[in-house]
Amino acid sequence: MSQKLSLSALPSFQDDVTIPSYSRDDLSAGIVHIGIGNFHRAHMAVYLDKLFSTGAGHDWAIVGAGIKSFDADRRKILKSQDWLTTVVELAPGNLTARVTGAMIDFCEIDMAAIVARITDPAIRIVSLTITEGGYFVDATTGGFDLGAPAIQADIAKPDSPETVFGLLIAGLKARRAQGAAPFTILSCDNLPENGHITRQTVLGLARAMDADLADWIAQNVAFPNSMVDCITPGTSARERALVSETFGIEDDAPVACEPFRQWVMEDNFPQGRPQLETVGVEFVADVAPFETMKLRILNAGHAALAYPSALLGHVYVHDAMADPLIRDWLVALMRSEVIPVLEPIPGVSFEGYLATCVQRFSNPLIGDTIARLCQDGSNRQPKFVLPTIANALGKGLPVDGLAMELALWCRYCAQTANADFGFTLDDPRAEQLLAAASKVESDPSAFLAIHDVFGEMGRNETLRLAFANAVKTLVEKGPADTLRDFAAARLA
Repeated sequence: MSQKLSLSALPSFQDDVTIPSYSRDDLSAGIVHIGIGNFHRAHMAVYLDKLFSTGAGHDWAIVGAGIKSFDADRRKILKSQDWLTTVVELAPGNLTARVTGAMIDFCEIDMAAIVARITDPAIRIVSLTITEGGYFVDATTGGFDLGAPAIQADIAKPDSPETVFGLLIAGLKARRAQGAAPFTILSCDNLPENGHITRQTVLGLARAMDADLADWIAQNVAFPNSMVDCITPGTSARERALVSETFGIEDDAPVACEPFRQWVMEDNFPQGRPQLETVGVEFVADVAPFETMKLRILNAGHAALAYPSALLGHVYVHDAMADPLIRDWLVALMRSEVIPVLEPIPGVSFEGYLATCVQRFSNPLIGDTIARLCQDGSNRQPKFVLPTIANALGKGLPVDGLAMELALWCRYCAQTANADFGFTLDDPRAEQLLAAASKVESDPSAFLAIHDVFGEMGRNETLRLAFANAVKTLVEKGPADTLRDFAAARLA
């Protein structure tokens, strides 16, 4: 018999459920977090819950916030549970459950209410999980997209913002007016140099609104970079049933995640921060090498396994990783062409990190799908794969395997035109990709000529030749033999 999740029910939960060892009455707010999705509740909220359970940091509790319509539903559910969340870590053979109590409130889904909350000097950090695509980055230049309609609306009505960034600026403006120190803005989204990107967007919008305020923000507001990692699937009836049947908890919005969790941050918090290093967070002078490692091995690894897995008919990531063709191809590519271009990180083994990624991808309890990994390739490849190719070309190192990864993506795009393939081309540039991929056997340069994706790299003769050879090999041998031969030549 399961019990409804609430503060009053905590003492009666099963012994194998970890509950807060602190009193919620002892907590006070120090952080407003915008975007109370599954990743935040599996990541930041867990780290803070662990910190509070040591008896430290009780003035750093979270106040949730959101500006989307779906945030209202999440707020309603969490309010009915006293803002508690059950987090289940999906370790094969050893499921564990933790009820986190780090969030003590959730703002009304109202811009004015959120601005008022972040104006409170007790709030020293405003953190964000708003998805990688929520930062108004111009896809062509990498700069701030001033022309985005929502941005233009904020410029027209700065006192009634529609975007998270207009909201942040309104809060900073109010703090400045009352002579209070500004809050630190901490992005927890999975994009390179997320602090720099956040700063670029905030300052770009602020300059269009009030140049003097923009200068004050530039001089006084910290935007630390951070690298976050924890594979966190969406919540469905499966996860709700798991929590109820295994742990006896009726939670309408539980979170299931892998047991691996990582957070690396620049230590740049002028108004102070919780002592998260005591619960496993790494504070470093420069996050960039850690970000690069993750993007080039974990994220690029997902891309590298996605397309051949689809071509071979795999549905789930763990099933693909159980196929030696996929696993050996992935390991061979990373060892032969990705790891050699990475700059060493003291105390970090890239081989060890790769082995951990392989283990994580192979976890059958995550239930991650190949279709999800195949999404949005035209945005993911430039972030995760092309930078390694650029580095390798610059150093005169081989790119045959990386070119094969591009050819596999191209073959996948072409195959989606076949109704029997079982996968659809879920990509904002789907029409352009499909048109180019359909010509590639007679004109391999057509795919690399998509300038929005490949830029000037698409004209590099070394890459063009390697890609043409990869396309030819795939046509002649098919994906299975191509993968087998590639791995055999490099793992021998």
